[in-house]
Amino acid sequence: MANNENKPKSTEVTKVAEGPLASERGTTTIADQVVAKIAGLAMAKVEGVYAVGGGFSRAFGAAKEALGGGKDIARGVSVEVGTKQAAVDLTLIVEYPHPIHKVAEEVRDVVLNNIEDLVGLEVVEVNIDVTDVHVAGEEDAVEEAETSTVAPAAVPEEPRVK
Repeated sequence: MANNENKPKSTEVTKVAEGPLASERGTTTIADQVVAKIAGLAMAKVEGVYAVGGGFSRAFGAAKEALGGGKDIARGVSVEVGTKQAAVDLTLIVEYPHPIHKVAEEVRDVVLNNIEDLVGLEVVEVNIDVTDVHVAGEEDAVEEAETSTVAPAAVPEEPRVK
């Protein structure tokens, strides 16, 4: 019989979680609200974006600010964050006469690039819901998105991200 004591012992291979936020030394978890804030800050810098969020969300945010609650940077932003990817839904109001499709495309590009650069996740989609156009001189009150005839976005049955 051969002596097995001289054979090198097999080493166990530990499977490291996959994705840009994982390494052999550990994993990083980024909360949804962090990604939402990054998206909110990014889209607020785009020329032609008058306000973010629908009517109810904006009214709630204004009341919160008036009571000293601070500004909600992530208002109008909804995200789904996985270990490798993120999906973003944005609600905004465009300033007249900025071309809506150009503002939306710039918002999409800026949000996508900021999340991918700052968080390291692949952004699989950035959906934009333009709920109104603000015309200078009009009353600043915007009708609530809930009272419009637009149907709410369908809830996906399966996660959109990996």
